[in-house]
Amino acid sequence: MSSSIAKTRLSVLDRSRTREGEDGGSALRATVSLARQLEGLGYHRFWVSEHHGVPGVAGSAPTVLAAAVAAATSTIRVGTGGVMLPNHQPMVVAEQFGVLESLFPGRIDMGLGRSVGFTDGVRRALGRGKQDADDFAGQLDELLGWFTGSQRAHPQVHARPAEGLRVPPYVLATGEGAAVAAAAGLPLVIGDLRGRAKVVAAVERYRAEFRPSVWSTEPYVVVAGTVAVAATEEEAARLLMPEAWALAYSRTRGVFPPLEPPERIGSRAMTDRQREFYASGLRGHIHGTEEQVRDALERAVAETAADEVLVTTSTYDRAALLDSYARLARVAGLTRADT
Repeated sequence: MSSSIAKTRLSVLDRSRTREGEDGGSALRATVSLARQLEGLGYHRFWVSEHHGVPGVAGSAPTVLAAAVAAATSTIRVGTGGVMLPNHQPMVVAEQFGVLESLFPGRIDMGLGRSVGFTDGVRRALGRGKQDADDFAGQLDELLGWFTGSQRAHPQVHARPAEGLRVPPYVLATGEGAAVAAAAGLPLVIGDLRGRAKVVAAVERYRAEFRPSVWSTEPYVVVAGTVAVAATEEEAARLLMPEAWALAYSRTRGVFPPLEPPERIGSRAMTDRQREFYASGLRGHIHGTEEQVRDALERAVAETAADEVLVTTSTYDRAALLDSYARLARVAGLTRADT
């Protein structure tokens, strides 16, 4: 086994994607079940995401779901990838993570992003606008200040039980997120494994500009992306089809749908524009047999010098998804080849 991937932490972000004919509760329970299974396979951390008003995604309240995941597991780190800070008051976010850390000490991660609601309607319902993402650095500074007791916006107020706790923060890089992470001295989560040259440039700037902080004394880079592993390259490619079609449908219909079986997608009549988006959604992801994926991950880790890989794969067949994660665990040396 090559050395770089064996020395790199391997983690998972799950978005609680619904399948055709499935309700949100089933998707959320499946997320909790997946976390338990991945803990058994030796994955380092398990994160959940925040999406609002998306028909195909049940994960709308990540700190609530993280609590359920942490309660159902015992060793794997649990967190968010991420809480979209512009959607919330920093004090409320601090309180939520303070509660999580108090209930599950030493296992909680605070992944933070700068996106706001995807549509105008969602943003209005959240009471937010696109401009709320403009001061992400200030929002982040206030949030961290609630933990350290150094926030200046409300000097007479203290966030309980957050103040005095140290919940590791991570910045999800979009746009200038890498620069924000470097200036704040925080770990960086950046994707994806497809945009290699752009990612490498952003990571190099992050490392060059990193300022040590009370949260992190050295740069730490998590590279995120889709990875699908199966017995054959063709089977691995089929795992990518449901998410690629959902992307194509959303780009042409304005609605992100539940995942469909790959058999139906393969025989579907698509418009030229849908086919273009679908082909784009299939390209560039790491997929194949265990040997092929090992080689591809080795290259990605070597090029980015990543400390960790965060996998975000979605597919219709949950048994096939778990099999992919089990194979990936063997690739990374988390489990033996005969397990």
